[in-house]
Amino acid sequence: MHSVRIFLILSFSVLMLSCKSAFTVIERDNYKSSDIALKYYLQKQNIEVTDSNSVDVLNGAHEKFDSLLKDISEAKHHIHLEYFNFRNDSINAVVIKALAEKAAQGVEVRAMFDGFGNMSNNRPLKKVHLQKIEEQGIEIVMFDPVTFPWINHAYHRDHRKIVVIDGKIGYIGGINVADYYLTGLEGVGKWRDMHSKVQGRAVAKLQDVFLAMWNRETGQNIGGPQYYPQPSTKDKAKVAVVDRWPTKNAEMMRRAYANAINSAKESVCIVNPYFIPTRLVRRAIKKALKDSINVEIMISSKSDIPFTPDGAMYVAYKLMKKGAKIYLYDEGFNHSKVMGIDGKFCTIGSTNLNSRSLCFDYECNLFIFDSDDTRELLEHYDNDKKASFLMTKEYYKKRPLWNRFCGWVVNFFTPFM
Repeated sequence: MHSVRIFLILSFSVLMLSCKSAFTVIERDNYKSSDIALKYYLQKQNIEVTDSNSVDVLNGAHEKFDSLLKDISEAKHHIHLEYFNFRNDSINAVVIKALAEKAAQGVEVRAMFDGFGNMSNNRPLKKVHLQKIEEQGIEIVMFDPVTFPWINHAYHRDHRKIVVIDGKIGYIGGINVADYYLTGLEGVGKWRDMHSKVQGRAVAKLQDVFLAMWNRETGQNIGGPQYYPQPSTKDKAKVAVVDRWPTKNAEMMRRAYANAINSAKESVCIVNPYFIPTRLVRRAIKKALKDSINVEIMISSKSDIPFTPDGAMYVAYKLMKKGAKIYLYDEGFNHSKVMGIDGKFCTIGSTNLNSRSLCFDYECNLFIFDSDDTRELLEHYDNDKKASFLMTKEYYKKRPLWNRFCGWVVNFFTPFM
C-alpha cells in the first residue's frame, strides 16, 4: 500500500493538465425532442446509432453476475472480458472457474484488466494467480502494468467494464469483478451499482472496443468475421456505444454528456459516485436549470475515496442553490453511473463525472434511445430515492467546518480529480 500512496502522489503531480472545454453543439429549442437532438449529434460525430437491439437493465451485481455466468456457460466460440479490476476474491474465482470450463471445451477466452486497478485494491491478482489462470487455457493480460518510476503510468487508465460473448451478447456498465459489489464494503456498507446487457447490432461496437485494446496491448491481430456474426435480434431499441480513447477522441465523452444534458426539455436525472464534473458538464447543468429544466442529482453521503464526498457535496450544494434537487444516497455507497433525459433516453457505463474519467481514462458508455428501457432505469432511480434524503441549506451548513473547507479546496482541483 505504501507504493500505492507514492503512485497517487506522483499521479496527482503529473495530472496538472487542464481539461479542454468546447462549446456544446445542441440547443434544446432547435429540436423537436431530446432523443432526436442527441442522436443527430452523435451521428455527426461519426458514432453510429444502431437499431434492432435489445437491452436488459441489470439492477445490481447479483443480477449482473447471474446473467453473465449463464451466458458464459452457453458460449460457443469466444468470451472477451475487459475490466478495470479483477479482484482476487470469491466472485473472481467463480468467474474464472466458469471461463476455464469453457476454455476446456475449446472456447477462446481473453481477459484484460488494468494494472493500476489491480495494484490499488487489497486483493490483487499476482503473478502466481495469473500463471494458474493461464494454465487453465485463459489468455489474461494486464493493461499498462505499473512499474518504476510509476509516474509514467499516471495517465490514461483502462476504466471500462465490458464483456462480449460470441459477438452476440455484450455487457457494459459500472460493475467490476469484486466481492464488495455483492456483499458491501467495511466502513461504507452496501455497494450499489448498475450494469446492462445488450444484444443486436451494438454488440459489434463493443467488440471493436475490446479488440482494438487487446490487439494494441498484445501485438496480436485478432479479428475477422467469426468475431462479428450477423445479429439475430429484431428488437426495437436504438443504441449508441460511446467510447473514449484518449489519443483518438479525447473530448467525446464529456461532450456527449454535456450535449445530452443540453438536449433536455423536461428533466435530467443523474446518479454518479464521484460528482466533481468538468466545466463543460457543469455549464450544461447550469444552463438546464436556467431554462427551468427539472434537474435531479444523486450522490452518496459516503465514499470509498477520502475527500471525494466533500468535493461532490460542495459542487452539489452550489447547484442546489441554483435550483437542482440533490439526493444523498444513505444506504451505503451508490457507485452507479447512469443518467436519464426526459424519460426518452438514458446512459449506463463506466464513466464517472470527474476529470479522471472525462479527460484521462479509457471509458465506455451505452446510450439507449428506448423509452421502455429508460423508464425501467428511472424506476430503479426512484427506488434509490427512497433510500436517500434531500440536501438542504441547513444540512450543508451543519456539516463540520473541516469537511466544508476540504470541499472548497477540492473544487479548485477539479481538472485533476
